[in-house]
Amino acid sequence: MFRLERHTLEMLARAGYGARGIVYCLVGGLAVLAAVGAGGQAGGNKSALATLLNQPFGRLWLGLIAVGLVGFALWRIIEGTTDADRRGSSAKALAQRAGHIISGIVYGGLALTAAQLALGKRGGSGDDNAIHDWTAWLLSKPLGQWLTGLIGLLVIGVGVTFLRKGWKGDVLERLTLPTEVRRWAVPMGRLGFAARGVVFGLVGAFLILAAVHSSSAEVKGLGGALQMLREQTYGWVLLAVTAAGLFAFGVFGLVQARYRHIDAPDAEEATAKLKQTVTGVMGR
Repeated sequence: MFRLERHTLEMLARAGYGARGIVYCLVGGLAVLAAVGAGGQAGGNKSALATLLNQPFGRLWLGLIAVGLVGFALWRIIEGTTDADRRGSSAKALAQRAGHIISGIVYGGLALTAAQLALGKRGGSGDDNAIHDWTAWLLSKPLGQWLTGLIGLLVIGVGVTFLRKGWKGDVLERLTLPTEVRRWAVPMGRLGFAARGVVFGLVGAFLILAAVHSSSAEVKGLGGALQMLREQTYGWVLLAVTAAGLFAFGVFGLVQARYRHIDAPDAEEATAKLKQTVTGVMGR
């Protein structure tokens, strides 16, 4: 039987942080180029990954990114279910852990997209297809509009949390950095979290609009949020600053890959903590 050892999971987690960082660097870098009129594109994760197909060894890079994102997805889910970061069982901690599980599922989907691109299967026609599909499905259900609006509010709440972390939060949480790295990593992290806060806030607002109008056409993901910024007055400035922030978060992700403290459980410990978590939740 396959056993996921502690060291193996730690390596997968580090590869995952690195892969996520590369994706953000691609999205942010391409959007900065688009903002200043030097080519590039203000798109989402999928379109950014697709640009690698035109580069030397592009499919190889996509395959490596896919493997890294699988590792990140796995780490996020284990982190959330086993409380590997020892956040506890308060309401706030449980919300954070649930968010990590959802993040794991999302990045698992992105890993599948990267793998399909590496294998020459582009699939779909845009970055926002998935969010359109699940929003349309949710709106078709009883209370679907209310649920969509609630999700929009939650996404905005996440965005506000990122903005606060970028402004005065502890961006070095679970990081032990050398002094020379700390000097530039802290401003990179702050700018990166602030940019993510802006994007999450916009995506949440689009979800609320979809709920109000009962139309999934109102929904936009990362690429749509960047395009919306570009269409505003002085939009190129708004896009350039936000995109630079996303690129900064990508660089910060590479720092996390190297220096983050990862207390990965082994297979038996993970199973035991998972059972404990499930029992605790059911007993509430």
